[in-house]
Amino acid sequence: MKPFEKNDADLEDGKLDKDRDKTPRSNKVVKIQNQALLSGLAYCISSCSMILVNKFVLSSYDFNAGISLMLYQNLISVIIVSTLSLLGIISTEPLTWRLVKVWLPVNVIFVGMLVTSMFSLKYINVAMVTVLKNVTNVITAVGEMYLFQKHHDSRVWTALFLMIISAISGGVTDLSFHAVGYAWQLTNCFLTASYSLTLRRVMDTAKLVTKSGTLNEFSMVLLNNSLSFPLGILLIFLFNEVDYLFTTPLLRLPSFWLVITLSGFLGLAISFTSMWFLHQTGATTYSLVGSLNKIPLSVAGIVLFKVPTSLENSASIFFGLLAGVVFARAKMRERSQS
Repeated sequence: MKPFEKNDADLEDGKLDKDRDKTPRSNKVVKIQNQALLSGLAYCISSCSMILVNKFVLSSYDFNAGISLMLYQNLISVIIVSTLSLLGIISTEPLTWRLVKVWLPVNVIFVGMLVTSMFSLKYINVAMVTVLKNVTNVITAVGEMYLFQKHHDSRVWTALFLMIISAISGGVTDLSFHAVGYAWQLTNCFLTASYSLTLRRVMDTAKLVTKSGTLNEFSMVLLNNSLSFPLGILLIFLFNEVDYLFTTPLLRLPSFWLVITLSGFLGLAISFTSMWFLHQTGATTYSLVGSLNKIPLSVAGIVLFKVPTSLENSASIFFGLLAGVVFARAKMRERSQS
């Protein structure tokens, strides 16, 4: 993919031609800056749009088959990634039985993470979902400490404490509080943290059973989404979504199919744009932008879905978003000192 390539043509053959004045160099700098800005905007727009579109489908359309929606989105991702791989645009690892056996445990967590995210988003407003997701950072930090003996400095723990306070105060002051939605979201936090902690170990093992000895982002997208179908189909029957799908008039609306197909493209776009943005900038900028991106997402969620709110709840949400930025900066400093 061209966005991932670096243009080093100015130093071709190791020669520095004096006739090359500052104009080409300045053009190169501008081009790099434009690439970073463009990739950052693409990442922010795709990640925000994905959550807002899912919320629109689940709440505004009142679609009561979140697992089916997840599977449809995963199917779109598999089709696109497989097509790009066949065309030689991207490279993916073949899905061997040895790789599937290694990856299956983490995939079960992955499916649970997506399903609980769908269920929570149906009942909770976008801003509170964003704030409650900070609990994932707390669980992950504790998990890293016990599983990997990784110790965090006082700034990180202070930011995590602020996240807990904001989540509690946000829930107490939430005018649209829904106990079922909060239960699903807290479950999602545990599963998301478990996924990130498990992924580190599974990836090292998975690389040993691949032909190339590596496992890139595209291979993980293909692997996760492909393996999600058996468990997802089982969950559709367990949650009795089949009867609903046969009776709902939504599936006869072309506009509905357009929206859920868009959500599938956006889901894959997050993977592509995050890789592009990370390549153009770095982990530090990526982490900070990811935290700052939650602010416009929360505001958009409140405005677009006309969420009833109070000054106390708005303050709790802002406090939680600020805690996320503080956490990102604390992790940057911790990473730079290690």
